[in-house]
Amino acid sequence: MFGFRIDSRCPETMARTGEIRTERGSVPTPAFMPVGTRATVKAMAPFELQEMGAGIILANTYHLYLRPGHEVIREAGGLHRFMAWPGLILTDSGGFQVFSLSTLREISDDGVTFRSHLDGTTHLMSPELSIKVQEALGSDIAMCFDECVPYPCSPGDSQEAVRRTLLWARRCQDVHSRADQTLFGIVQGSVFEDQRISCARELAAMDFPGYAVGGLSVGEPHSEMYRILDAVIPALPEGKPRYLMGVGYPPNLVEGVARGIDMFDCVLPTRNGRNGTLFTPGGRMNIKNLEYERDFRPIDPQCGCYACRNFTRAYIRHLFRSGEILASRLCTWHNLHYLLDLMRGIRGSIRSGNFADFRERFHEEFRDGGVRG
Repeated sequence: MFGFRIDSRCPETMARTGEIRTERGSVPTPAFMPVGTRATVKAMAPFELQEMGAGIILANTYHLYLRPGHEVIREAGGLHRFMAWPGLILTDSGGFQVFSLSTLREISDDGVTFRSHLDGTTHLMSPELSIKVQEALGSDIAMCFDECVPYPCSPGDSQEAVRRTLLWARRCQDVHSRADQTLFGIVQGSVFEDQRISCARELAAMDFPGYAVGGLSVGEPHSEMYRILDAVIPALPEGKPRYLMGVGYPPNLVEGVARGIDMFDCVLPTRNGRNGTLFTPGGRMNIKNLEYERDFRPIDPQCGCYACRNFTRAYIRHLFRSGEILASRLCTWHNLHYLLDLMRGIRGSIRSGNFADFRERFHEEFRDGGVRG
């Protein structure tokens, strides 16, 4: 049911293009997946995501387990029908959320006992339950339940999380039975190269159809993220997709691709959009700033998104200052379009043999200080 092929490579880096194929359809890689945590990508309708070229989105097991409940979604005909999304869906395992959102939790080899952030009820999320929920949701790609440690952490704490992640991966693999859904393993190990490599090799021996690198972009410097990717990617199977979890900052996408990553997801474009921070080729722009009060240019004159085709910086700033919902919609629209277009540009540059030049030009133009000129 699941397949992955590589169709071109960059001769100077580890960047590559390919295609993920499922029973539902296919998606070109490298790919960015908009995040639809609660069965919706915030501020966007499914047809709008389709029109901007999104082929796969992510939904969250933890949140959908708590509300409305996986059995409700099963009765509705599965997550695709429930949210009217015809493309591919990847569900994360819920592991990151039970560690990051629950103030009271107890971790053991059995799973994680946690208190719901919604109503305070107590739950045990085990590897078996995580798979049961994801199978009920009916996603195209499911993720193994894993333990994500914070940054910084001790080598001992990280090693214990690696041990448990591998234990849980085997249990997830043992109980996963849905034929039209594939299951990815997740590499943990914090910023410790030996732990990452060991974890990757053990997961590779379990022969998962795809592999994710988790536990990065949790506060470590970008240089540390790149160092770990440089170490772990060679330990993963060459012919299977590699997914860098929770990463969506544009320079990180470009550098992740250069190191052989095929898939990304992040809440950054939607969260930033709701706060008025926009991605442009020149860097980040805060549309709320006074300097845009009488700026009647588009957010990005070169962008073809709906917001840039129709509205000015001054108008969108006015919407934010007036508390209008459309402000968040337009900025989210632009940010998602920007990242999806960035991935299209990356794929095109790899296929044409120009990725190294594309990468260099991108870093020359993109600045954290914002749009230049």
